[in-house]
Amino acid sequence: MASPAVVIFSLVFYSFVAASTVAANFYGDFDITWGDGRGQIVNNGQVLTLSLDKASGSGFQSKNEYLFGKIDMQLKLVPGNSAGTVTAYYLSSKGSTWDEIDFEFLGNLSGDPYILHTNVFSQGKGNREQQFYLWFDPTADFHTYSILWNPQRIIFSVDGTPIREFKNMESKGVPFPKDQPMRIYSSLWNADDWATRGGLVKTDWTKAPFTASYRNFNADACIWSSGSSSCPSNSPPSSTSNNAWFSQELDSPNQERLQWVQKNYMIYNYCADTKRFPQGLPTECNAA
Repeated sequence: MASPAVVIFSLVFYSFVAASTVAANFYGDFDITWGDGRGQIVNNGQVLTLSLDKASGSGFQSKNEYLFGKIDMQLKLVPGNSAGTVTAYYLSSKGSTWDEIDFEFLGNLSGDPYILHTNVFSQGKGNREQQFYLWFDPTADFHTYSILWNPQRIIFSVDGTPIREFKNMESKGVPFPKDQPMRIYSSLWNADDWATRGGLVKTDWTKAPFTASYRNFNADACIWSSGSSSCPSNSPPSSTSNNAWFSQELDSPNQERLQWVQKNYMIYNYCADTKRFPQGLPTECNAA
């Protein structure tokens, strides 16, 4: 017979896994928060769609807050002439010193590539943009966009390929998101004052409504509720695959994949923008 301590640990561990890896159902995981019917959950909760027309866009947010986790979502972006539209998918806390981890998909004219815009805010400070083209058409099918967030690093991935890593460099004075629980948000909205070619290309409303689709949400994560985490001491056991994310880092093959993406598909990196930072690049850009 297992000892009482083992039984208690097993129950706690099981509750963490059960709370954080339940198969996705949008009715149970998300609330559509704005758009007056333009956001819809369909296919028995398996698919969520957001739409945008000249009157309004739409958006949703997660019911749960998270403090560390691996978040996966499959998206199929607005097809055709999506110029002027932005599909945002991100984690964010509240308040004036908020934390935020961003994917934003900037639409473009038919035949021109989407721009995947990423950013990391810590204690209300962002300005850490990296932008990428994708190596596929993100409107033709669903693709998986992932955020791995643990106490040591944040890794952005597309279909399992890492595209960006933001490491915890608090030891060098760089704030890192680690104390504020965040919800998942997504929205589809009109940003034709800046989104496409700096605002030169406007939204073509004759193509409306514009629609983005979501499916296969999964969160292996620490759920934050009533001031406490579903993970014991915010440190779930890392000996199982369910919780490997908590101490995960990029191994050599994934370091090579990251370098491949950044060499071939990165189109903007704040750490290379010396004109923007004439007094010197941000600290994290110079850290080893």
